[in-house]
Amino acid sequence: MLFLSNLIVQMSDSLVIIPTYNEIENIADIIQAVFSQEKDFHILVVDDNSPDGTAAEVEKRQKTYPGALHLERRAGKSGLGTAYIHGFKWALERHYDFIFEMDADFSHDPKDLIRLYNACATQGAGMSIGSRYSIGVNVVNWSMKRVLMSYFASKYVRLITRIPIHDTTAGFVCYRRHVLDFIDLDKIRFVGYAFQIELKFKVWKSGFDIKEVSVIFTDRSKGKSKMSGSIFSEAIFGVITMKWRSFFSKIKKYEA
Repeated sequence: MLFLSNLIVQMSDSLVIIPTYNEIENIADIIQAVFSQEKDFHILVVDDNSPDGTAAEVEKRQKTYPGALHLERRAGKSGLGTAYIHGFKWALERHYDFIFEMDADFSHDPKDLIRLYNACATQGAGMSIGSRYSIGVNVVNWSMKRVLMSYFASKYVRLITRIPIHDTTAGFVCYRRHVLDFIDLDKIRFVGYAFQIELKFKVWKSGFDIKEVSVIFTDRSKGKSKMSGSIFSEAIFGVITMKWRSFFSKIKKYEA
């Protein structure tokens, strides 16, 4: 019955997953911006019990976008990785073909969604990445210290893992559904920003084609950043553990 009901309301092949925690200043605008694109996208907001009323604001907007704007409330703040995995499973159950990760704070430009979509839908990628570093350094309104930390963290990950991706920590991503179907999401270990590295590593090791799409990343102008030094520490030290484990656990290859 769930599948039949989804066929009735679902008019898009694409779902944009937006995890939120205290994004009341941005959520209404980002929802409107995504729905203003020429292509029809659906949105799933995964909210971690934001005390500022983010989820309530999404509920109000659902009346304007029935069947296209969805909300999943979680009981507490459980980490970015688990929010996305929750969203991925939700999307797979509802048979979306293209599933996106995107931040709520406009650091990712909604106008670039179609470019990520085309990289998968027309150019054959299993995963497309909105990349800050594939052509130079395309970051706006970050301090030099933060730019250097992020840039060299990605370089470090590439050096250790040998993964052929310039922006390994990017959080603006499109997946084809068969990629997420193939990856065992329950075996993703990281819950913070290192989740982004681990999932890219597993997609690459599984043999899927990955394309980087150059984008401009603009730091948030509203709300409070969730970035911290501990996030980069997790990425730096976690990647060593991830690479070490890969020597002892065989990742199966996808066969089309």
